[in-house]
Amino acid sequence: MKNKLAAIVGGLLLAILMASMDNTIVSTAIGTIVGDMGGLDKFVWVTTAYMVAEMACMPIFGKLSDMYGRKRFFIFGIIVFMVGSALCGMAQSIVELSIFRAVQGVGAGAMVSIAFTILFDVVSPKDRGKMMGAFGAVFGLSSIVGPLLGGYITDHLNWAWVFYINLPLGFIALLMIALFYKESAAHSRQKIDWAGSILLVGAVVCFIFALELGGKTYAWDSPQIIGMFAGFAVLTFLLIIVEKKAAEPILSFGLFRSRLYTTSNLVAMLSGAAYMTAAIFIPIYVQGVLGGSASNSGLTLLPMMMGSVVTATIGGFLMTKLQYRTIMIGTLAMLLIGLALLSQITVESSRLAITGIMILIGLGIGATFSVLGTSVLHSFPAAQRGAASSTLNFNRSLGMSLGITIFGIIQSHSLLAKLTAAFGKGDIAVPADLNLSDPHALLNPAFRQTVEPQLLDSITAGLSSSIGTTFAWSLIPAVLALAAAFLMTRDKMDPVAESEGEELAAAH
Repeated sequence: MKNKLAAIVGGLLLAILMASMDNTIVSTAIGTIVGDMGGLDKFVWVTTAYMVAEMACMPIFGKLSDMYGRKRFFIFGIIVFMVGSALCGMAQSIVELSIFRAVQGVGAGAMVSIAFTILFDVVSPKDRGKMMGAFGAVFGLSSIVGPLLGGYITDHLNWAWVFYINLPLGFIALLMIALFYKESAAHSRQKIDWAGSILLVGAVVCFIFALELGGKTYAWDSPQIIGMFAGFAVLTFLLIIVEKKAAEPILSFGLFRSRLYTTSNLVAMLSGAAYMTAAIFIPIYVQGVLGGSASNSGLTLLPMMMGSVVTATIGGFLMTKLQYRTIMIGTLAMLLIGLALLSQITVESSRLAITGIMILIGLGIGATFSVLGTSVLHSFPAAQRGAASSTLNFNRSLGMSLGITIFGIIQSHSLLAKLTAAFGKGDIAVPADLNLSDPHALLNPAFRQTVEPQLLDSITAGLSSSIGTTFAWSLIPAVLALAAAFLMTRDKMDPVAESEGEELAAAH
C-alpha cells in the first residue's frame, strides 16, 4: 500500500514539476531558438501561447474532473503535454513552435488543476500536511530551476532538448498514475457548460494577450490593445451572467461564499504579484548594477528558492498544529519586510545583503504554495475539490502575470524618467541608438564595455533607482495579501474530523 501511494505521489510530483517548470525553462533558450529560426518579432508568442492555454484550461479541467473523474483527465493532460513537447522539439518556425506550445499549455492546464486534488483524494488526512509541503516545495522550486536548467541544456545540448526532456519524465509519470491510481469516488454525469467554457477561454485570451503585447508589439492606447481589453470586459460580463444561470457552471461562484476559500484565493493572487517583482528584477539588478554575468544573475535566485522550499515544507507540517491564518500572517510578514528592504537598494548595496534579503523573501512566499493549496479545499466535499483547486492555481498564475506586466511598466517608465533627467543637463553624450526605456538593452556586455564611464555610471544609478522604486510599488499587493491573511477564518487542518467526514460521505 505504501509503495502504491509513493508511486502515485511520485507521478503527481513529476507532472507538477514538468508543467510549472515549462513556464520558465524556455526563457533562457529563446535567444538561441530565435537565432536558429528567425522570427524575432514573434518570439513573445512562444511564452504567451503556453501561458494562455494553461490558464484558460485550468478551471475547465478542474470542473470536468469533478464531474467525470480525475484519472482520465490527468492522463489525458500528460499525453497532450508529451505530444506538445515532441512537436515543439521538431518545430521549424516560430509560428509552429507557438502553436505547439499552446498544445503543451492545454496539457499543463489539466495536470496542474487536477494534481493537488488527486493528492487530497489518495492521502489520508493525517499525512496531507507533509505531502502538501512537498508539493509546495516542488512548485516553488520549479520557478527557479526552470531557467537554470534551460540555460544548461541550451549551452551543452540543443534547444530542442528543453522540450524532449519532458518525454521520459512524462512517460514515468503516466505509468505511475495509470498503474497505481485507482479512483473510488463516484462521479455524477452532468451536462458540460460549453457556453461558460468558451466565454472563459475567450476572456483569458483577450486579457493575457493585451498584457503581453501592450507596450511591446502595440502601444497601450492602440486600437488592438484597447479592443482586447474591451473584449475581455464584455466576455467577462457575459461569463458572469451565463455562469449564474448554468446548472453546472464551469466556474463555481458558489464556492466564494466560503470566507476561507475567498481569502485564500486573494492571498495567492496578491502574493504572487508581489513575489514576481523579486524574481524578475533582482537578476536585472545583479547584472546591470553589480556587474554580474547573465548566468550568475540567475543563480542569485537560488537563495530565494531555498527559502521557499523551507517554508513550503514547514508550512505543510504546521497545518495540523496552527491555523492556516497564523502561518500565512507570519510568512507574509517576512515577504513584506523583504520587499521593503529591497526598495532601499542602491548602487552601493552588497551582494551579501541582497542574498540575505532573497532568503527572507523565499521564506515569505514558500508557505503559500503548500498552505493555500490545502486551505482552499478545507470543508469542500470531493465533488468540488477539482474546481476549488484549479481556481486557486488560475488566480495565482493570473496574479503573477499581472505582477510581471504592471511592475514591468512601472520600472520601464521610472528608468526612462530618471535617465532622461540625468542626460537632460547636456553634460553627457548619449549614443543616438541607445533605447533608454529598454533595461535589457542596457545589460548587453558589449554595450557596457564600449560606453563612456560617466554614461555607464548614470545608467547604473538610474537602473538601481528605478528597480528600488518598483520594489516600493510592490509593497501594495504585499500589504493587501497580508491584510487578506488577517481576514482568513481561524480554521486549521483537523485530520480526525476530515477522516470522519470522508467516511460519512463514502457511506452515503
